Amino acid sequence: MADLQAQVEELWERRSELAVADGDALPVAREAIDLLDRGEARVAEVDGKGNVVVHEWLKQAILIYFKCAAMTTTELGPFEYADKVPLKEGYEEAGVRVVPGASARWGSFLDRGVVMMPSYVNIGARVGANSMVDTWATVGSCAQIGANVHLSGGVGIGGVLEPPQAAPVIIEDDAMIGSRSMIVEGARVGQGAFVGAGVILAKSMPVIDVETGEEISRGSVPPWCVAVSGTRKRKFKGGKFGLPCVLVIKRLKEGERHDKAQLNEVLREHGVTA
Repeated sequence: MADLQAQVEELWERRSELAVADGDALPVAREAIDLLDRGEARVAEVDGKGNVVVHEWLKQAILIYFKCAAMTTTELGPFEYADKVPLKEGYEEAGVRVVPGASARWGSFLDRGVVMMPSYVNIGARVGANSMVDTWATVGSCAQIGANVHLSGGVGIGGVLEPPQAAPVIIEDDAMIGSRSMIVEGARVGQGAFVGAGVILAKSMPVIDVETGEEISRGSVPPWCVAVSGTRKRKFKGGKFGLPCVLVIKRLKEGERHDKAQLNEVLREHGVTA
C-alpha cells in the first residue's frame, strides 16, 4: 500500500498536467479507490488518543479520478445516469440490504448488515456494520459512519474532498441522529450520543452543557449524551439576538442503549420532540 500511496502522491504533485482518459493516472486512482470500496482502506479514522487522522492520499486519488475519468451513461430499468463514477455493486454478497431508490457510489464502503432505505452514500464514505441509512438521508463524500448507527429520515451528513487534509464528518458507533438533522463541516458525534431532530451541527457550532452553562466544545457532541437544538443570546449593535447552538440536556451511562420511550420522556421534560 505504501508504494500505491507514493504513486498517488506523485500524480497529485503534477495534477495540472493530467487529462481525461490519462492512461497512467487512471489505473492508479482506480486501485486506490478499490481499496476504499472493499473497506481495506479508509479516508479517516479515530486514533487511540481520540484524534481524527486523515489519510490525504486517498482523497487525492478520488480527486485525480474525477479529473481523469470520462463521462459514461448507465441505464438501469427506466433510469438513466450520466456520471464519471459507477454505482456500487455486489450488495447481496456483502450482506447489505438496499431498498429500491437507494444508491451508493463505487468507492464507498458499506459493512455487513447495513440497510439503505431510499437514500444516498457518496464516494469515499464508510458506513459501519448494522447501521441504518434511513429514507432520504445522505452520507457525503468521505464521511465516516460507525457501527450500529441510525441516520433517521432526511438526515444530511456533509461531505468533504478539498482540501485533502480537511477532516470529514465522524459519527461514532451506536449514535443516533434525529430526523432532518444536518451534521456538516467536519463535525463529530461521539459514541452512543443521541442527536435530536433538526439539529444543525457544524465545526464552529458551540455545544453547551445545560447543567453548567459551560461550552463543552465547538462542533463536537460528546459520547453518551442527548443533544438538541438551542439558542443563546448575544448582544450586537442592533440589539440582542438568539444565535444557534447545540445543548447537551442529559448524560447517559456508558453503554446505555437508546430506548425510544426513555428518550422521548427526556426530551419532553425539556419541551423538545424527537
